[in-house]
Amino acid sequence: MAIYTILLILLILILISVIDVFFLYGLVSTIVFVVFLPFYFIVRVLNKKFLYGWKEKLGFFKAPELGDKVIMYHGVSVGEVIALENVIKKTKEEFPQYKIVVTTGTKTGQEIALKKYANVADFITYFPFDITYCVNVFLNKIRPTVVLIAETELWPIFSSSCKRRGIYLYCINGRMSDSTFSIYKKFRFFFKFVLQKYTKILTQSEIDMNKLLAIGAPAEKTSVMKNLKFDIKPSNETVDIGQDGFRVIIAGSTHKGEDEIIIPIFKQKHEKYPDTKLLLVSRHTQRIPKIAELLDESGLKYGYRSKGDTFKDFDVILLDTMGELGKMYSMCHFAFIGGSFNKTGGHNPLEATVYSKPTITGPSIHNFRDIYWLLSRSNAGKIVKNPKELSDYMERLLADNEFYVQACKDCETIFNDQQGALDVVIKELKEVL
Repeated sequence: MAIYTILLILLILILISVIDVFFLYGLVSTIVFVVFLPFYFIVRVLNKKFLYGWKEKLGFFKAPELGDKVIMYHGVSVGEVIALENVIKKTKEEFPQYKIVVTTGTKTGQEIALKKYANVADFITYFPFDITYCVNVFLNKIRPTVVLIAETELWPIFSSSCKRRGIYLYCINGRMSDSTFSIYKKFRFFFKFVLQKYTKILTQSEIDMNKLLAIGAPAEKTSVMKNLKFDIKPSNETVDIGQDGFRVIIAGSTHKGEDEIIIPIFKQKHEKYPDTKLLLVSRHTQRIPKIAELLDESGLKYGYRSKGDTFKDFDVILLDTMGELGKMYSMCHFAFIGGSFNKTGGHNPLEATVYSKPTITGPSIHNFRDIYWLLSRSNAGKIVKNPKELSDYMERLLADNEFYVQACKDCETIFNDQQGALDVVIKELKEVL
């Protein structure tokens, strides 16, 4: 009996050696997909969740006539979609003869893409399931000349199909967490075949590049491009809300529960450091009346930006106007970035860092995890676990001027080190289009 088992194993190994690994993967993944999709659908519905975009991912969507000159960008979720903003707009400027297609993998990513790129992209849809049928239908409809996938999503069938069709395939802004790397490294024998299908693999850092090389990325195709999210410029607009002579703390894009945290902490700091002021910016303006109630209870004097109130007369100014937060960071001492003490996933700290202003954030940062990883390696950004840590770190920035000055310098250093990624992508496109 043992001899038959050995012969069977040898036969399987021989078959694997002669059959295309992607054909084998495609066959198995399709069978698994077909078998488990109904059960997954039922479980999602029972949990009152829905398969957003499932029709599009299966290939059931109507695409406009795009022609044979198409540049496709893919960002799986919110963070990746936001990171692509400047490069997509620059691509539209540099290659006006090409149609722009943007795809996402999640509902929230799709919502952001529709909001940001409605007037830039020619078509926005979901990325297909990595099943042979779905990928083929998708590529037949979109017919991209080049595909640029943000960060590191390795789709075996999609990459193989692009290679077979002569579609240029790029990994841009590539990164890999330690946990993902430990998993991928165990399956290096497989992922090296996937990575070989790429035209170029461009990473955020040397650390990320070395991780990808370790799982089989071809050295001649892999290089560092830096981080697209840092290719932003500070506003030239001047700000005057009576901040001269004061140290202004900005609490930006706060959500429910965060104003309740920041107001008592600020009151404590203001009593100790009378030259401190607070610009409080709710993510949702409809919450401003509730925030005003909290300020009434605190005893802090507050005014409104819409009324022209200034820090000469008030301890706190509520920014109740739209579209001004970005430029306000230019005059702050440091900033707390909201959406980080709940499940929102944080907001972009670079709006403050671009002005060389240190930032503090709560523990929920999954939308900008890569940025916070870079900032927190120095004093440019601090991730705190709870309100006490927030208060303690604010105290350090206010009490220790030498530490504060170094934190500001760290912000400048990181920006100088990371900028230039956008130009790398455009240069790559010019070489193949």
